Amino acid sequence: MDKLQLTPLAEVHRGMKALMAPFGGWEMPIQYEGIIAEHRACREGAALFDICHMGEFIFQGDIVADGLEDVFTFSVASIPIGRSRYGFLLNKNGGIIDDLIVFRLAQERVMIVVNAATAPKDFAVIKERLTGGTLSDITAATGKLDLQGPLSREVMNRFFAPAVAELPYFKFITTQVLGCEAIVSRTGYTGELGYEIFLPSDKVVELWELLLSDSRVKPAGLGARDLLRLEVGYSLYGNDLSEETTPLEAGLEAFVNFGKEFIGKEALLRQKESGPSRVKVSFRVGSRRSPRHDYDINSNGENAGIVTSGAFSPMLGCGIGLGFVRPELAAVGTPLTISHDKVSMEATVCNLPFYTGGSLRS
Repeated sequence: MDKLQLTPLAEVHRGMKALMAPFGGWEMPIQYEGIIAEHRACREGAALFDICHMGEFIFQGDIVADGLEDVFTFSVASIPIGRSRYGFLLNKNGGIIDDLIVFRLAQERVMIVVNAATAPKDFAVIKERLTGGTLSDITAATGKLDLQGPLSREVMNRFFAPAVAELPYFKFITTQVLGCEAIVSRTGYTGELGYEIFLPSDKVVELWELLLSDSRVKPAGLGARDLLRLEVGYSLYGNDLSEETTPLEAGLEAFVNFGKEFIGKEALLRQKESGPSRVKVSFRVGSRRSPRHDYDINSNGENAGIVTSGAFSPMLGCGIGLGFVRPELAAVGTPLTISHDKVSMEATVCNLPFYTGGSLRS
């Protein structure tokens, strides 16, 4: 087994008695006080997450002439400077190698933020597809903290320049944080108002301690983060997305621009014409029981699909989940049975997001 990578905060987490576990090749904090308490802190106040495991690449060059424009399912060239865009890196069959966000730093400079487990492959695939320019992996030199929750703007306003607190959704600025250059972005993975802060890795501990010096901020682990993202219906790579899943199957066609070229386009067009054989659905359980990854989805006594993400939702007071089923079972209101060994629970297909009361666009 390969040795787990450590974030700059590894010793800090251990000192805080965090429960640590492997995630995407890294040792990461799963919880401190507890998943439910940390979830509540994010929904009601402000929660701080160590997200230093994410991968960051810098592309420098002509976006169109050097081939970057044809790498992803969205247009990079049309992203305004100071804005970011979400989408996919696909294989030739239309399967999702990764879902990612591109930040337009300058006319010929972008930052690509990818998932931890897929970062090495992402870098190799992107580099292979480029015809020019330079691609640099800055993951080791880059730290990332996420401050999320309805009070996060007030906290940011206390410590940093007013321009940070004035950021609109999916916009970022390059500014000074702790005396060094940092990128502060109005993005996140929780469904709440929040900020992602990219800064030199040797400044991460100092920033972590500074933000936690505000009594309104609580540390939160990946357990709470997973629950938060599921409540608002965000997909998790490795669970809900994979190289065997296309954006059409995952219900994420909105992030595919068929008006441009990208690898996997022809496969998606064929699937679009014939229709996918399975599609992602969201469902609510009629009790407090929790569906789990790899539980079976049944309809009329027959297997109809599989659960990819599931949990008990504190905000809804019931079990919720995502999974893949045959298209004819995807209509809202369709009854399903979720089962595993002797466990069985009744569920109903519903719309996303499950939870609509977040402060995301506040």
